[in-house]
Amino acid sequence: MTAHAARTTVLITGFGPFPGVPVNATMRLVPELAESGARALPGVRIAHEILATEWSAAPRHLDHVLTGLNPDLVLHFGVSSRARGFEIEQRACNVRSSAPDASGALPDAPAIRADGAAHLAAGLPVQYIVARLRRRRIPAFVSRDAGAYLCNATLYHSLCQARDVKGRRVGFIHLPATLARPGSPSRGRTGACPLTWDQALTGGLEILTACLGRLPCRLGRAER
Repeated sequence: MTAHAARTTVLITGFGPFPGVPVNATMRLVPELAESGARALPGVRIAHEILATEWSAAPRHLDHVLTGLNPDLVLHFGVSSRARGFEIEQRACNVRSSAPDASGALPDAPAIRADGAAHLAAGLPVQYIVARLRRRRIPAFVSRDAGAYLCNATLYHSLCQARDVKGRRVGFIHLPATLARPGSPSRGRTGACPLTWDQALTGGLEILTACLGRLPCRLGRAER
């Protein structure tokens, strides 16, 4: 492919289960979002991956994918029990909580990178994304950072990798841990979710188009 024919490449990732979340909604949402994005954005190459929620395996898997794909935009999706809707993260912190991953392993050090910056800013237009989602009556919020678990570690690692790639933008979006596809089995948690599945898909596509500088997509079923 020549430089003139090159297309924008997007990587969308989700996570597998982890302690307390036996069914991670992003495992199902991310493939559906990638499919919707491919239909809505025919000139954009969209790939998706599901990362193991493990301190060692996740960055290795991510590095392999980034090397082979060389994406222009990386959107990581994860779940949080504190998410009030879409939580668009502003930064990653160079810290890892002493919490077991999906395999039961603990991080080997409290910092992600011993010589790394305390914080790294995400590369998404956070305020703009939140405004676009709210215009569609989808709950969305600016979040200061991605916490201290695997979501944060993945964002920090991905941002470090992006520093050596011209033009690559990286961000992280948290969704409620109670989000579930209609008809799916119990997630092991109780309480109403502030997002419907249709809103999650519509909002995910809106985030994708906002990051690519595209006009808002057509209204989803949940907004009609």
